[in-house]
Amino acid sequence: MLEIRLAETKDIAAICSFDLLVEREERRTFVENSVGSCSAYVAILDSEVVGYTVLEYSFYSQGFISMLYVHPGHRRKGFASALARHVESVCKTEKLFTSTNQSNLPMQALVIKLGYIPSGVIDNLDKGDPELVYFKRIKKSN
Repeated sequence: MLEIRLAETKDIAAICSFDLLVEREERRTFVENSVGSCSAYVAILDSEVVGYTVLEYSFYSQGFISMLYVHPGHRRKGFASALARHVESVCKTEKLFTSTNQSNLPMQALVIKLGYIPSGVIDNLDKGDPELVYFKRIKKSN
């Protein structure tokens, strides 16, 4: 059974073992800071960390999924959807945003499947690969 909980310091090594971009120092720092600030959540299956996500509020004070990453050996099993739904359930704002590169077709399919809608494009982050922004209203305004 899949468990999702706040990431703890002990989870950093597990995350770094499967996040293929953690070889970049800034990515490892991002993981450490996200865990330290209680903005990272991990998906655990049979005592193994199989994915993680980061929920921040630095995007115009709205909820923003800045990272959603599943161990390559555990993809296409619903773990990314479970992590995203968990974030939706704990998000403190009525609006939740995320983004992905135009080249990341699996992530685009996931967010569309979860009910997110396109909300804009940011050029010039990654050369020749625009960032697509998505939005989902998760709570009704009063």
